[in-house]
Amino acid sequence: MADEVVSQIKKGHIHKLLSMGRRMDGRSADEYRSITVEAGIIGSAQGSARVRIGNTDVVVGVKMDVGSPFPDTPDRGVLTTNAELIPMASPTFEPGPPDQNAIELSRVVDRGIRESEMIDLQKLCIVEGEEVWINFLDIYVLDYDGNLFDACFYGAVAALRNTIVPAEKHEKGDDYPMPLRHYPIQTTAVKIENSILFDPALDEEMVADARLTVTTDENGDLRAMQKGLAGALTLDEVNEIIDTSLRLSKGLREIIG
Repeated sequence: MADEVVSQIKKGHIHKLLSMGRRMDGRSADEYRSITVEAGIIGSAQGSARVRIGNTDVVVGVKMDVGSPFPDTPDRGVLTTNAELIPMASPTFEPGPPDQNAIELSRVVDRGIRESEMIDLQKLCIVEGEEVWINFLDIYVLDYDGNLFDACFYGAVAALRNTIVPAEKHEKGDDYPMPLRHYPIQTTAVKIENSILFDPALDEEMVADARLTVTTDENGDLRAMQKGLAGALTLDEVNEIIDTSLRLSKGLREIIG
């Protein structure tokens, strides 16, 4: 009961601030918290990165192995994405198999990379129909203070850009950088009453009515979208979020490196 009372008080406070055009941490509606990116932090991985957005902290690693292609894509490598919500990262995360939140997180990251055609999977084919490179993209959440979707996506992008294909180890020729075609960037916004806020902090996520995650590439093309939460977004609001995402993506792309 005490938690419910505190939650309602906090919700009322957030709504009051938004009615005055303010956010709890003083940011503007389309302003991101401080973002830091460290690449190449895991020596045993083929690629890795650590990303912090505010107090949200994630680590992403890429491991590669030789395996069989899918029957419907015999000339393409394989991408497998997995997200782990480590219990120490939040009181709401529990040990055990991935829950629906972890599954949604991994799917959104995977879809943004896949639909943007970031990786040239055809160049990860060794012998068509027999051998291809399998990419295991593993996401670990160390601290959760809102906006996991963007933090994990930036970590995935930075890790893939840091990846070296271990061809020598598997006697498949010389090592070479991960073949990349595009540089996607993702932004996430939430709707709280009549306000649209980008990079929601945890308190804002907890009271949000709707969420929209948008992935665009370096050419300004829309590549993927994911709607979340039970609330509705109008067409004008969707267009506003897409336009803002395109505007923000250039600066974010420079930060991710």
